Amino acid sequence: MSQTFRHPEILEIARRDGKVTVEHLAEHFGVTLQTIRRDLTDLAELGRLERVHGGAVLPSGTTNIAYDERRSLNHHGKAAIARECAARIPRDASIFLNIGTSTEAVARELLHHQKLLVVTNNIHVSNILMANPDCEIIVTGGSLRRSDGGLVGKVAADTIQAFKFDLAVIGCSSIDPDGDLLDFDIHEVGVSQAILRQSRRAYLVADHSKLMRMAPARIASLADVDALFTDRPLPPSLAARCRDWGTEVVIAEPAPGAAPQDDTATPLRV
Repeated sequence: MSQTFRHPEILEIARRDGKVTVEHLAEHFGVTLQTIRRDLTDLAELGRLERVHGGAVLPSGTTNIAYDERRSLNHHGKAAIARECAARIPRDASIFLNIGTSTEAVARELLHHQKLLVVTNNIHVSNILMANPDCEIIVTGGSLRRSDGGLVGKVAADTIQAFKFDLAVIGCSSIDPDGDLLDFDIHEVGVSQAILRQSRRAYLVADHSKLMRMAPARIASLADVDALFTDRPLPPSLAARCRDWGTEVVIAEPAPGAAPQDDTATPLRV
């Protein structure tokens, strides 16, 4: 069966099941795993699917990818980003870490930092940092989003207003070509905006996949953060804007010996 016939059926299976896996499709069509990987890459480049570890999901537009899927996306890239970001965080600092798998990676890199005050609206971040006895942790409260352990809404935003942070480390769901930071949940957007207002400096941690996705709600602009930590160079036009805005762009290098990134990542869309 040629890819012309496989592609429509792959999309139908994705619409029916919410995702497809390489192994299941290879068995279903009686072809090799590599053939299916090429099919999924072709469909991703056309914007019909979004690659995740071991398969693909329907592309996001108004709803986010499930938390478990996001956690498995580009693990090595996020770890490298987190190391670079954590290296810029001094001891004896007050910081905010918001919702997201990238900020959770930063939390893991802070396990040996000393004299930190960390405020977070991310249940997973608080659980990670409990292993650091030299870190004071404050959880904002708010409405619990069970899908990813995020705390959102007015209570979370009101808690943030009581602080002035040395540094905010935030994530986002999407970065559009104009440099706007986007998200899916308007309640989370309000919390992220409060974090930026109450922070002396702000770092954005976002891997290259955020440049290939769209979300409907605007948080801020890259002009509003001091540094972007990512794992691949930005498209030239956006890199030029960051230079004009004075936003530092830090490209994280994988740790020596880290497994190379597999073909589950979609190429940059410029």
